[in-house]
Amino acid sequence: MASAAVESFVTKHLDLLELERDAEVEERRSWQENISLRELQSRGVCLLKLQVSSQRTGLYGRLLVTLEPRRCVAAAVLPSNSFTSGDIVGLYDEGSQLATGILTRITQRSVTVAFDESHDFQLNLDREQTYRLLKLANDVTYKRLKKALITLKKYHSGPACSLIDVLFGGSAPSAASEIQPLPFCNPCLDASQKEAVSFALSQKELAIIHGPPGTGKTTTVVEIILQAVRQGLKAKNRQTQEKREKSGVWGEIKLLRKELKEREEAAMLESLRSAAVVLATNTGASSDGPLKLLPDGHFDVVVIDECAQALEASCWIPLLKARKCVLAGDHKQLPPTTISHKAALAGLSRSLMERLADELGAQVVRTLTVQYRMHQAIMRWASDALYSGRLTAHPAVAGHLLQDLPGVAATEETSVPLLLVDTAGCGLFELEEDDDQSKGNPGEVRLVSLHIQALVDAGVQASDIAVITPYNLQVDLLRQSLAHRYPELEIKSVDGFQGREKEAVVLSFVRSNRKGDVGFLAEDRRINVAVTRARRHVAVVCDSCTVSNHTFLKTLLGHFTEHGEVRTAFEYLDDIVPENYSHESSQGHSQAGAKPHGSAVSARKPRGGRPQDGTRETRAAAGLERKRTGGKPSGPEVPSQPSLNGGSPEGAATRDPAEHFRAKIAEFVASEKTELEFPASLNSHDRMWVHQIAEEHGLRHDSSGEGKKRFITVSKRAPPAPPTLPAPPPPGNHTPVDAPGPAQTEPPAGGQSSPDTLNLKALHLERLQRAKSKQERPAMDGATTDRAATDGATTDRAATDGAATDRVARDGQQASRSGPRTLPEKKKKKKEAKGNTAIDLPGKEDFEALVAAAIKADNTCGLAKCTASVATLGQLCLHCGRRFCLSHHLPEIHGCGERARAHARQRISREGILYAGSGTKDRSLDPAKRAQLQRRLDKKLDELSGQRKSKRQEKEK
Repeated sequence: MASAAVESFVTKHLDLLELERDAEVEERRSWQENISLRELQSRGVCLLKLQVSSQRTGLYGRLLVTLEPRRCVAAAVLPSNSFTSGDIVGLYDEGSQLATGILTRITQRSVTVAFDESHDFQLNLDREQTYRLLKLANDVTYKRLKKALITLKKYHSGPACSLIDVLFGGSAPSAASEIQPLPFCNPCLDASQKEAVSFALSQKELAIIHGPPGTGKTTTVVEIILQAVRQGLKAKNRQTQEKREKSGVWGEIKLLRKELKEREEAAMLESLRSAAVVLATNTGASSDGPLKLLPDGHFDVVVIDECAQALEASCWIPLLKARKCVLAGDHKQLPPTTISHKAALAGLSRSLMERLADELGAQVVRTLTVQYRMHQAIMRWASDALYSGRLTAHPAVAGHLLQDLPGVAATEETSVPLLLVDTAGCGLFELEEDDDQSKGNPGEVRLVSLHIQALVDAGVQASDIAVITPYNLQVDLLRQSLAHRYPELEIKSVDGFQGREKEAVVLSFVRSNRKGDVGFLAEDRRINVAVTRARRHVAVVCDSCTVSNHTFLKTLLGHFTEHGEVRTAFEYLDDIVPENYSHESSQGHSQAGAKPHGSAVSARKPRGGRPQDGTRETRAAAGLERKRTGGKPSGPEVPSQPSLNGGSPEGAATRDPAEHFRAKIAEFVASEKTELEFPASLNSHDRMWVHQIAEEHGLRHDSSGEGKKRFITVSKRAPPAPPTLPAPPPPGNHTPVDAPGPAQTEPPAGGQSSPDTLNLKALHLERLQRAKSKQERPAMDGATTDRAATDGATTDRAATDGAATDRVARDGQQASRSGPRTLPEKKKKKKEAKGNTAIDLPGKEDFEALVAAAIKADNTCGLAKCTASVATLGQLCLHCGRRFCLSHHLPEIHGCGERARAHARQRISREGILYAGSGTKDRSLDPAKRAQLQRRLDKKLDELSGQRKSKRQEKEK
């Protein structure tokens, strides 16, 4: 035997288990001493406000108690948690701990715990009272792991001797035995599965079945077990014709029956002895469990499924019971869960399967290569990134989509296997919580909700959809938004979906911050599990600027960009307030320099249950043709030049668009030409640069045409004339107004606008205003200018930012930059408009009129389309600082809904206040009551002092 290697392994792992045990005990102790109960529940280790729903008696006389959320809770669903069967939990009431038990079953609506009641202990639970469960350190598991390691160290004779030698490198695996061609129980096995079955049966000590996602690993393991049973490899009850051995076995059974006092043990033993296959967890196979009733050498083969997720020490509990083992799993998916970071780095998180696959390789490993779950576009990323491109999709699933399901309509959502919804540049940041254990992103919750609504509206069953996110806080936020509408929709963390599959999977990556921090999204195997749960459709909602800072995640986004469809969050939400960022920062938030995928602003209308008619036309009108599956544009809507390339087909990859436009306009300024026309194929970003750079050079920049025919003309301005009031225009005509570039709408805080500043907010508002141009934009002499759209965007943003006075002042500055402004006659009716856009703004020379206009704007409702006065009745919004009429003062109505929700969440997290009257009660005295009590106390003291004084005087007399 490889005694030295075994002794070294056991010594090392006993130390690592001690580290893990200490870390778990310290973590549990800190939970109880330093962390609030509400915070523990958010971390997934505590369940609050539970009530007893049933009690019954289980095996060995244990009391089984089922608890559910209290009945007054509207959605009786347990919050997201990390509880699993076998966990040791403590049951608490409002005061102290009542008992310790083992969690036996947990669902989304209930949890069942087994309590061991002794003769001197009775657990009496009130069904009307509320209780809580807290995860405790699992002493039983550690004791079993240590016992298994010590037994391994002292193991010198027994069925597993040769197996131990092979697993620790003491000897090479024995040559495979010859076996006859197998009549397979499952005739549908593919070639790689049949080879794996034959290989596993022919090996004498060890066989490893590597099953990447969707390759039928479980099907293969079942076939191996059935073939082993067919060959007589059971429990000790081999088929034998020796009557003496048969009679000995039956005699042993009769003797055991007589010795056993409990009927449960007798029934259990009989079941185990007669079973060809016994199923158990690793720790459940310990010698102090039910298998203690079986003699040594009872089993011939040990099969450990999902071996890559188990601690190696736990695998040695069943391995010591047989001479041969078959390990199945995928060491490219989630590793064993550990608490001690130090122990994990030292090797505790490395599984037995991973170690043997690295040491012995093809000698003992067979990989399944045909997958039966995913569309080939979903599979291809995992195959190339983690499995050396060896996977192929079975023809039955290679091209299947959601629209192929019965009753599902063919829509833009159901016709693509890969969809990336990019929030880069949209300001949908993650919540800035003090707790680093869990993160949330309300903006992504809204996007996920809209996409789920679109899928369900298309006919996809909610039970066929899964929403997966890495963080428990985001799980809770998603459940609050979706659970009441779609009760059958599964919303879980990544760890809870290992080994599962759904027709459609929506992933929320949550992380969106200026630091580019992705947290434990950096765990490649966790992302592999999340993506490969899907059969027909995967939608990823993320901030590409943040996520692309990790190389592995960047390859995922690149795959979605190349083989799927990329959309921006602007297409879904109307009320996004984009962040202002420079061209350099748009390349990424860190030195990684990763460009955001799909961060271009689109003119597509919001999605998610809304009418989708005309979305392609609207998108084409904005000059933006997105990639479809395959990454190749097609059709008549393809622009004559790619976006952001300044007119050069190869310029997108080699030249900065801003520099290209700057050079072109500078050349025009130096020439004798008076006009420079840009083609209609420019997208919204390119037009933005042209407007901004033209404004920097003091040039006039006009936009003409509609939709795909929209183009920009840059011309040189005439020398400015002295400021005079021109004559009123003839009836029916309007005076053209020059506009500053959209970049001047809102310069970045802290100084002048940088030449490379890209104002996404102004661009988005310009897009929204353009959609209303037929009703609101005045007719211009000759070509239509961009001034109306820019002024409309400026007005909308002024209403959003709550600075009516600043809006007036800004319009005055624009008038001064644009030269003399034509004013119509006072009696002339102005164009019809709504809200604040109808306020008459005087020229900058009339200062008193300017102040009066500012006061009038300040006394009008802050909503752009409302003209109600707020001078007498108005409500001040705490989030934007503007006053609104009573019809529009609610944050959800005037556009501050997201800020209000964020403020409420922060208040809940900080103060524990969910609604009026909840949270910790303020027990401090009211100042008025305190003063009243003080006066009464002073009066009483005066009375007592007077009584003592009178008594003293009487004594003196």
